Parts: sequence; structure tokens; C-alpha cells
Amino acid sequence: MLLFSTIAYSQQINFDRLGKEKFFQYGGGVSTNTIFYEGSGQRESLTYFLSGNLNFNFAGLYQIPLSFAYSNQGFDTPNPFNFNRLSLSPSYKWIKVHLGSVNMSFTPYTLNGHQFNGVGLELTPGNRFKVAMMYGRFLKATEYNPEEPNALVAYRRVGYGIKSSYKFKKALLGISLFKAKDDSKSLETVIPLEVGILPGNNTAISFNTQMDLWDKAKLQLEYAVSGVTEDIRLQGNEANRSFFSFLVDGNISTQYYSAVKANVDYPAGDGSLGLGYERIDPNYRTFGAYYFNNDLENITVNGNQSIFNNTLGIALNVGLQRDNLDNTKVAEMKRLVSSINLNYSTSDKVNINGSYSNFQSFTNIRDQFDYINQVDQLDNLDTLNYRQISQNANLGVNYQLKNGESNRQSLNLNLTYQQSKNEQEGQEAAGGDNVFYNGTVALSMGYPEHSLVITPAAHVSYNTVGITETQWILGPTLGVAKQFLEKKLRTHVSASYNSTISYQETNRSNLNFRLGGNYTPHKDHLLQCNFLALMRSGTIHGGSDFTLTLGYTYNFSNGTAKKRSDSDDLEERKQVSSLKFRHQGISYEGTRDKILHQLRDRLQTSFEEIADTAILEQLSISLKALEAEQNDQVFKLKAIGFLDALAEYIQSQEN
Repeated sequence: MLLFSTIAYSQQINFDRLGKEKFFQYGGGVSTNTIFYEGSGQRESLTYFLSGNLNFNFAGLYQIPLSFAYSNQGFDTPNPFNFNRLSLSPSYKWIKVHLGSVNMSFTPYTLNGHQFNGVGLELTPGNRFKVAMMYGRFLKATEYNPEEPNALVAYRRVGYGIKSSYKFKKALLGISLFKAKDDSKSLETVIPLEVGILPGNNTAISFNTQMDLWDKAKLQLEYAVSGVTEDIRLQGNEANRSFFSFLVDGNISTQYYSAVKANVDYPAGDGSLGLGYERIDPNYRTFGAYYFNNDLENITVNGNQSIFNNTLGIALNVGLQRDNLDNTKVAEMKRLVSSINLNYSTSDKVNINGSYSNFQSFTNIRDQFDYINQVDQLDNLDTLNYRQISQNANLGVNYQLKNGESNRQSLNLNLTYQQSKNEQEGQEAAGGDNVFYNGTVALSMGYPEHSLVITPAAHVSYNTVGITETQWILGPTLGVAKQFLEKKLRTHVSASYNSTISYQETNRSNLNFRLGGNYTPHKDHLLQCNFLALMRSGTIHGGSDFTLTLGYTYNFSNGTAKKRSDSDDLEERKQVSSLKFRHQGISYEGTRDKILHQLRDRLQTSFEEIADTAILEQLSISLKALEAEQNDQVFKLKAIGFLDALAEYIQSQEN
């Protein structure tokens, strides 16, 4: 994103690399794609796209990225020097400075990623002591315009903060302080009261610790308090004071909110047991974050264990969340989440994995006075007592039939069950029960000596949607992948047929045929060709679609440059750095190795649904590229891209 942004320019300048790389390096590439289409879809018959990028690197310290894109939609040349926002982060050994448009994070409850214009400093003189400081403008003064009442209005806001931590032998202690204040004189136009913009200030302080208990258990605890003055122009003493009121410029409009989060992990047997608790007061907020979830209480229990000589692994998670902590809301929501994962492996030939999860939410909106005094069950029908239930179950079996040097065969079975149900006043809502059953069986036959893989498969699904539609979808798939010319030419062909049997409408069928390949005559050149034919019958949109895609990619550079980080540094970051993101409701969190393990498991559980061996090969290559990625943010984006590609293919097969 940094390479192609037109609204920001950011550079990480590490002076430690000075003299360790060539003074001047360049690299880039050119890519072109042409798509020919014929069919009933509303799209152009010819689409072409040409793109290129060029990056200059000076002494491994400074980079200048350039790029262009040309298509039948027009020509675009992003400008890397648009100084609307400029950010520089020079560093030397354990000193790092942030200048310009910066965002830093102390803790989730104080300063958490809010962008500011100013300066930041991070000092890490050793493994034990760390300090981070910042000062800058968070919001610029924006006048009220009566002709645009919905436009953004803001007072000028300036803030500063400090975070420090020290790691003892068995414990870590940290403290974070953040203060921000609006300038009540920064606006000349009077703001109408209904706009709801008042000059305020905020002081947030957080204490956190990590420690070992009983030489086994690990405790993580954070407690935060945020004092918010809604209008600094008011007079009068604070109605409720806090233990750190002396740090707050408070008045009669000052309110204090607290948040606490704790986690305990205890190793037990060949596994562990964990307990988590989080509570955030209603209206808790900090000027150091754009958005904040509050008015919630979470209780979670998780455990995992390996039994029967590590042949069976069990992981269990249970969580409860509720809101309306101060009993002031008309509506109250409760959520219950539970999941269990099993993995059974008797030998190198057999692997069985299964999982089950449910999500339940309860919403109650009811006036208790009306409820007590109702005389008929039809009274108060506009009140709400609503429950949603979502269940997911999955069973996967992988059996290796042969594992020879010339012949490798494996059989894969995958069964999936999903249900979504809505209930109101204890009764199932009309059309509120949706159930999906899916089953796939695939046989993979590989012949390494001939660089050949053959994959026949069959798929069946049964779906009931509400009370109006019930249908079967079933059909076979055959995929073949073959490599030629010392594996420089990779080809694939696949065909699948799906028949939809519905009790409410005419049966439908789809025939899908794919043929493609890529050729690498040189490591810097790549030629691609793919053909897709889709034939539909039995619907008003019946017909045929044909798509042919031709592509060429060329990469260049002035020699092989040293990687920006040595392999030891990369391995250390893999073990230490922690990443977190969500994709389609699933959380991926932990070190690089842990996330890679999660992605491999995700690919393994979806293996039976991937009948196209070329797609499977591309996904495997993407995972391999992830292992070598050095930048955390790029790693995260590529991981999400991998999951998007996997989900998109599976969805296309189901449709």
C-alpha cells in the first residue's frame, strides 16, 4: 500500500544498514494481461491491462517507488511524492524516531493507532527496559459550515504520552499515560448545540503486568482508567473523583471510566488450560483511538490436551459476552460461543480431524412494567425476546493409500454441516431455520517421475433455506496437472459437472471446463494462458460463457541485493513478533510460525474441495512465499490474500 499510495509517503530509514548494501539499486517489473470474453454476461468482449513498477534504493536507506497502470479504462500514474502526509522513521541501533504524520500504539485503552502530526521516540537499550514517547496534533481545527451540516467539525486537539516497561526475572511491569486536550479558542464560528461538538480533554492511564505463577502459570493483567471532560469551558468541581484526579484538568463535566483485562494460562499434562476476563465500562473511550468497543464483559475458558500417546488432540473454547453493565439500556444482548476441535492420527497414513462450534446471541427488549401488567398473551407484541443460533460442524479424513517414489495416492473425505436458526418469544421464526450439508470425496494420484497429478472427485450438498426452498447439488470433477520441459512448463486441465435438483423449480446443471498453463523460459520471464468454458442449462440465464486470458510478466534488477535483514534477524522476528487479524469471522493470532500453521491447517481441511490441481499448486506456492516474507504488514496482507483466494475458489465450486 505504501508503494502505490497517492495520499501518503512513508519511509523506514535504518542507519544500521549504511555501508552494508550497494549504494544504488533498482528493480521492478512489467505485467500485461488480455482477456477475451464471449457469452451472455454484461461485460466487455476485450479487456486489457498493462502495469509496471520501478523502485530505486539508495544505500539500503531510502527508497523511491514508481508505478503506472494502463487499461481500456484509462491511464494512471500514482505519484509517490504527494506530500499531503509525510512520514519518516529513521533508526540507529536501539533508537528510533518518528517524524511527520505518525501513528503509534501504547495499549488498547490509551493510545491505540490514532494518527497525529508530530514526533515520536522509541528507546530499547536492552531486552529489559523499553520507553516510548510522543507529542503531536491529533485533530486540526475545522470550522462549522451551515451549508454542509453533516461535514466534519472539530476543535484543534493536541496530545502527548509516554509508555515504559521493565522486565524482571519472572515479571514485567509497565505503565502508559496519554493526555489530549482541545483548544476551545481554535474555532471562530459558533457551533450549534445540536451538532454535539464540545471542546474536551482526556487523560488515560494504564498499568499492565506479566508474571509467572507457581513456576508454570502465566498471568497477563492490564487495568486502565480514562478521565474525560466533556466541556472544558464549564466550572465546578468533579462529581466523582479518581485516584489519579491530580493528573486531570477536571470540572463538573468530568467522568471516569475503567477497563480491565486478565488472562491466565496454566500448563496441564500435555496441554494447557486458560481463563480470560475483560470488562469495559459503558462509554469508555480515549482520544487516542478512533473507535472503541465498550459496555461489555467477556469471560472465556480454553483448554487443549493431547492423549493416547499424542494420537488424539483436543482443543475446547467457551466464551460468554454481555452488555448493559450499568442496567440503563432498554435492550440487553448476551452471546454464548463454544467450539471444540479434535485431531486424531493413528499413523502416517491416517489423519482425522473434526470440529464443532456454535454461536448464540440473546436480545431482550421489554418494559418490565408492561410485562407484569399484561392481561393477554397478545399484549406487547412490539417487544422483543430474540435468539439467534448458528452451528458449524466439520469432519475431515485423509488416508494415504500409497507413498512410493513413483506412485503416491491419497483419499480425502470432507463433511460439513451448518445451521442458522432464529427464534422469537421461544418460538422458531417463520423461515428462520437454514441448514446446509456438504460432502466431498477426492482421490489424489501423483506420479513424481512423470511430474503428473490426477485428481478425480465428487461433491454433493443438500440445502434447506427457510420454508420455501430445498435443493440438492451434486456432480463429479476431474483434474489433471502435468509439467514439461524440466518443469518450466506447468499445465492443468479440469472439468466439473454440477446438477441442481430443486423441488420448487426446474432442475439446473452447470458444466465447467478449465485449461491453462504457465511457462517460465527464464527466471525473470513468465508466460500464462488460461481458458474457461461455462455451459448452463435449465435456467432463464442458460447459455455458454467462454473466457480466454493471456498474460506476460517480466521482472528486472541490477543484481542480487542483500536482504534488508539477515536470516537470524528474520528467524528472531518470526519467533517474537505477534500478528493478529480476522477473516470471515475466524481469528488468526500469534507468531508467524503459529499463523502459518493455522493457514496450513485451513488448506488441509479444504483440500478435498479443491479439485483443480493447478489451484492447489498456486495456493501451496503462496504459502511457501509467505514463509520467506520479512515485513509483518506485507505478511498479513499476503495471508489475507491467500485466504481470499481459497474462499473465492471454494465458493465458485459450490455455485
